Amino acid sequence: MAFDAIETPFGKSDRIIGGAATYIAWSASNFCRPIEQLSVVGYDFPKEELQALADRGVVLEGVQIKEDEKTFFWSGRYHMDMNTRDTLDTQLNVLANFEPTVPESYQGAEFLMLGNLVPSVQHSVIKQLKQRPRLIVMDTMNFWMEVAHADLLEVIKEVDVLLVNDSEARELSHEYSLVKAAKKILGMGPKYLIIKKGEHGALLFHGDNVFFAPALPLEDVFDPTGAGDTFAGGFIGHIARTKDISYDNMKTAIIVGSAMASFCVEKFGTERLRELKKEDIDARIRQFQELVNFDIELV
Repeated sequence: MAFDAIETPFGKSDRIIGGAATYIAWSASNFCRPIEQLSVVGYDFPKEELQALADRGVVLEGVQIKEDEKTFFWSGRYHMDMNTRDTLDTQLNVLANFEPTVPESYQGAEFLMLGNLVPSVQHSVIKQLKQRPRLIVMDTMNFWMEVAHADLLEVIKEVDVLLVNDSEARELSHEYSLVKAAKKILGMGPKYLIIKKGEHGALLFHGDNVFFAPALPLEDVFDPTGAGDTFAGGFIGHIARTKDISYDNMKTAIIVGSAMASFCVEKFGTERLRELKKEDIDARIRQFQELVNFDIELV
């Protein structure tokens, strides 16, 4: 849970609400409630933002509020292709010494979504759970591959689904081919691997099976920040709603996640996610269906 300041070729935001846990919660709350949040904020995080999440069915018992520290802050500038960005400022603040504590009321959770954070912090959450969740999904990034590689490999062994983008998959595996990269990464422990390719969709790998979900061609992309986390929220939200962790249902979950991510990029921050209604999401998922649905006669 964080503050972001974002600049894109199409506009600029002031300091706005962001952070992986925030996007995941706003996205997943369309499909399942309650969502039991683990995070940390400072004295400057607006109380009305916490209330807005609570009104969406997000339980905040596991969110620490540090009254003498500031909330994490990130500032970045996107290039014209919207896939590359420059970090202008990072202030760790409350995240510098964050040690999550899983409340007793969170024990017994069926599904665990580990947002992108220090691998040792992700690992500590798994270790605090007395009963292993039915499904553990984990997001990570290239930064941790460079500065906390050993810790990252330890936590990857413990998870069922790993989420990375294409460049991260290549860095983690030292393979350029994404098929070869996937085989190597699946050998590290996870049963499933999702490789996000931004505006080019997402790939799901499981054993020898591969599934591809396209991205919806959009006229306007204002802000890609949080799109990956919104994808993750839609993915785990669908899984938690259906309570089905089969490969076939994960294919549907990827489409749901992609639909949610396509909303996120239409406005700055979480603004678009806050406006969504069930009929908007249903219509967007139907658009995805039409995008890939075709009949063909083999000649």
